[in-house]
Amino acid sequence: MTIEWVASRDAEVSYPAAPWHMVGQLWLSILRLATPVDGLRPAGVYGAAFVSYEPGSPLTYSELLVARLVPTERHGRCVSITDIWVDSPASVAGGRELWAIPKGLCDFDLDTRRRGPLSSTAWSTSVERRPIASASFTDVSRAMVRIPFKGMTWQPGIDDTDGEERTATLRGSSKALPCRGRWDFAADGPLAWLRDARQLASFRQADFRMSFG
Repeated sequence: MTIEWVASRDAEVSYPAAPWHMVGQLWLSILRLATPVDGLRPAGVYGAAFVSYEPGSPLTYSELLVARLVPTERHGRCVSITDIWVDSPASVAGGRELWAIPKGLCDFDLDTRRRGPLSSTAWSTSVERRPIASASFTDVSRAMVRIPFKGMTWQPGIDDTDGEERTATLRGSSKALPCRGRWDFAADGPLAWLRDARQLASFRQADFRMSFG
């Protein structure tokens, strides 16, 4: 597949044209927040996820994101990403300019081990050496059959889109099962507002294949 590359607005980096055809691994936990933070982060149910985009993707990088479901008039219920970090400048530029996804840069540590069908994974993130969040997971998702998924993201406008809201369609398949997950959000980090959220469930999407955009 030939990939078209687009220069960012500041011409410092280039990123793949939409859609992005990605492969990798995802670990997701569902959290209930009792107290609103601001207009973009009301009380309600959120998803917090670590993602590893692996070779076979046009960009390979790690990602930490927090998102919630929002109702829209034109598209129904969509996922809206409130907070997100990656370790790829090209992903930052593409995410912000194509889809108004407010990506920032941070550092990641990932350790994963397998024993038979069981996988054990630990993630941690920091920005300028200040911790953001860490999480650990155990799962057997690789033993699951592949099942399809689809959805849509909606993002309010940001400077990189000249204030225009953006949507993106995602569809693909993965080996998905519930898993055991545990999170720690740094008390003085940008996700400290999730420290008191109640964790409801965790899931692993192993070996996903996804078209985004």
